[in-house]
Amino acid sequence: MIRRRSLLKTGAAAAVAGPIFQSFSQQAVSLRMHTFMAPTSNVWTIMLKPWMDKVEKESGGRIRFEGYPAMQLGGTPPQLYDQARDGVADIVWTLPGYTPGRFVRGEVFELPFMMNEAGATSRAYWEFIQTQAPDEFKDTKVLALHVHGRGSFHSTQQIKTVADLKGMKLRAPTRLITRLLAMYGAVPVGMPLPGIPDALSKGTIQGVATAWDVVPSVKVHELTKYSTEFADDVPAFYTGTFVMAMNRAKYESLPPDLKKVIDANSGIDTSAQFGTITQSSDAIGRKAVMDRGNPIYTIPKAEAAEFIRLAGPLKDEWVADMNKRGYDGQKLLASAKSLIAKYAKT
Repeated sequence: MIRRRSLLKTGAAAAVAGPIFQSFSQQAVSLRMHTFMAPTSNVWTIMLKPWMDKVEKESGGRIRFEGYPAMQLGGTPPQLYDQARDGVADIVWTLPGYTPGRFVRGEVFELPFMMNEAGATSRAYWEFIQTQAPDEFKDTKVLALHVHGRGSFHSTQQIKTVADLKGMKLRAPTRLITRLLAMYGAVPVGMPLPGIPDALSKGTIQGVATAWDVVPSVKVHELTKYSTEFADDVPAFYTGTFVMAMNRAKYESLPPDLKKVIDANSGIDTSAQFGTITQSSDAIGRKAVMDRGNPIYTIPKAEAAEFIRLAGPLKDEWVADMNKRGYDGQKLLASAKSLIAKYAKT
């Protein structure tokens, strides 16, 4: 009889505890997404916000995002990656190039005249990091790695030839593009994207090297008079690399089913999707420039040859730099080129 009563008590306790444990497992998880991009930018409205909405929907509402564009959680753009590492934010989207010399192997994709299509190159970038530099972002859980569309110039003085760049103060997004602009005779000024409007309005810089898709978000079309791009039959002047990274402890704390939701919205396919979205958003930036009445000059293939020739030594410099750091620079460069070609075919 005592044993029966004990069993009944155990059963009753389990009946009570069951819903409690179930309710804990069904609790919503709040994730803070942080980036430097403006809330009106294409990256936020067309790429990051829809991604968050998709994750929330696929989690049945158990993952909820708190979105913080425009550095609303504090800090500066170069601090974003460490914010994900340290748990200041749960997920960040940023440029590795904002911390020069830190994520050096992935820089190979920022070398000039390497790629044409951002979706395919983003697949290449993802595979490159997994196979050639798996410890590049070891402090976080990497969700996506991608590139933007074809880089372009936007300036207060018209740029048609390399000679037009001589002495011009131009914003450069990363250390490799800083070096490239110097090779062209420009005076490069490194700065994150949010610093562009103030620098242009004060005359600190006379133009920028950037992607078309971000032009409206920092009013480049309002603060410059001319835009210059390379013809479609010329490889991209440059592209930038991006990482969406999650705090590793936060990811590991998720229940298995929510990890699966994050995993299903991460990786090579998500990276390619982000690359495609950013490049397709270039049309929005171009339209803003055209609506403003600013002329757009397209550098033809014949004229682009001089830009390409002068940029040639930068690849050799990068290989030598990698070798000094203990990596096989030539192998890394060859791998990046091979992967870009591989995915361009598909």
